Amino acid sequence: MCVCVCIYVCIYTNAQTCALLSIYIVAHRSLQKVVRSTAITDILGRERERERERERMAGGFGGDGVVSERAQQYEYRITGYFVFACIVAALGGSLFGYDLGVSGGVTSMDDFLKEFFPKIYRRKQLHLNETDYCKYDNQILTLFTSSLYFAGLISTFGASYVTRNKGRKASILVGAVSFFLGAVLNASAKNIAMLIIGRILLGVGIGFGNQAVPLYLSEMAPAKIRGAVNQLFQLTTCLGILIANLINYGTDKIHPWGWRLSLGLATVPAVLMFVGGLFLPETPNSLVEQGRLEEARTILEKVRGTKKVDAEFADLVDASNVARAIKNPFRNLLTRKNRPQLVIGALGIPAFQQLTGMNSILFYAPVIFQSLGFGSGAALYSSVFTSGALVVATFISMGYVDKFGRRAFFLEAGTEMICCLVAVAITLALKFGQGEILPKGIGIFLVIVICIFVLAYGRSWGPLGWLVPSELFPLETRSAGQSVVVCVNLLFTALIAQCFLAGLCHLQYGIFLLFAGLIIIMSTFIFFLLPETKQVPIEEIYLLFQKHWFWKRIVGDGEHIGPNGRPSQPDGKSGAQV
Repeated sequence: MCVCVCIYVCIYTNAQTCALLSIYIVAHRSLQKVVRSTAITDILGRERERERERERMAGGFGGDGVVSERAQQYEYRITGYFVFACIVAALGGSLFGYDLGVSGGVTSMDDFLKEFFPKIYRRKQLHLNETDYCKYDNQILTLFTSSLYFAGLISTFGASYVTRNKGRKASILVGAVSFFLGAVLNASAKNIAMLIIGRILLGVGIGFGNQAVPLYLSEMAPAKIRGAVNQLFQLTTCLGILIANLINYGTDKIHPWGWRLSLGLATVPAVLMFVGGLFLPETPNSLVEQGRLEEARTILEKVRGTKKVDAEFADLVDASNVARAIKNPFRNLLTRKNRPQLVIGALGIPAFQQLTGMNSILFYAPVIFQSLGFGSGAALYSSVFTSGALVVATFISMGYVDKFGRRAFFLEAGTEMICCLVAVAITLALKFGQGEILPKGIGIFLVIVICIFVLAYGRSWGPLGWLVPSELFPLETRSAGQSVVVCVNLLFTALIAQCFLAGLCHLQYGIFLLFAGLIIIMSTFIFFLLPETKQVPIEEIYLLFQKHWFWKRIVGDGEHIGPNGRPSQPDGKSGAQV
């Protein structure tokens, strides 16, 4: 047994190492391509290129592309220092991803069910190879999954204070420590209470990590490649899911303690994140916000690989001056000038990301496949395919999101997801639910359709659900806004996790039609209300809403500007005076 443990630990460690090397190679190559492309654009003429971009972005409902003259002076080159910082910070996604992948697999393992949920185990054995919508319907079992997200929801408000006042790095370190403690407690659990407490500690870790990491990546990245860099968070999340499913597939064969190994190996990404986090630089934006201007200038020069950072540094200082005038950032988030960021970034996108139904598939993929009549091993094996598709989709999104834009990915992939969910619902309506053994051909078809759905989600709502909110908020409300993002995201994650198996039991195939209808609503939301943000400097995103066909009625068209350079309120006062 000790040999088996060593082999599985080595497999996990090697997978993490290979993942880091893959991220570094892909990021370095793609960033080099961006640099070469930028040089060619400069040769062809910057002014002509800007005009073309304005004309393109002005079409449809995307809003006008707006970039200030100062932003045109930003310079950067890709450095090893920048790549290291982004990769280490992005490890925060592996905490979230590993838990998403491991929890569903563990709850389908017989040894785990026998020890904590014997009734479900007996029900499962009675109908092992039969289709049954209600095979796993148990609120305590789903509480094992959802308790983590309820804890993360509450902890994100504490994370907001730490992120704003102590920096993004501090939140990353706190998240790693809490996640480590939760993993240890889960692996040694003797009763359900220990399991739930361990999940709560894991949730606190995810609350801090998810609050800080997307902000860190967006603030460190140059505007032209911010989309690809921010999606490192989604990439490590997907790699965490894939590695967790591979580990579950192996530990399912180790009796009776394989499930403990699956839960305990969550300590590995937590340790990597903590050790790497000790060497992380703080973001220039956060340092300026804390009044450490000289240090911020030094870090900005190292991250951008050039001394010519006057224009970008001036923008950071201006944004910080506005932020200092804000006494209550959460209250400021409710003002008219921040209404688009509140509706789109803080409420709409985080909620809709979970209402796609994707995380239900990630939580319960092994459980779903067993409910469809797959055996335990086959169910875990099928989950590996779906998580592998998620990783591939993230690479696609990283490579093209800064070329085609956020809106295109949201809308195109949304159409695919609707078609896949309808196909699953029709198949289940015709071939499922009478206690019969699912035909092999139908089972393969369902796995393929779910993989296509995952590919669509993995290049749209998955990564963009974190990228777009993190780039919408101005500095004065960024930490508060991201707290609301994480809070809403985890609230809907927890609700879906808690309700999905019960919904599957009572709505049966109709639950997939419900998700399809919700995706139609959210795609309409994106089409009409979200302007294109690709390649726009993060401190100038607010200008897009002044030209947007709808939001300019709320925030104004930019004709009335306060003394701080921000749009004034309808009463003529500066938007910063809150």
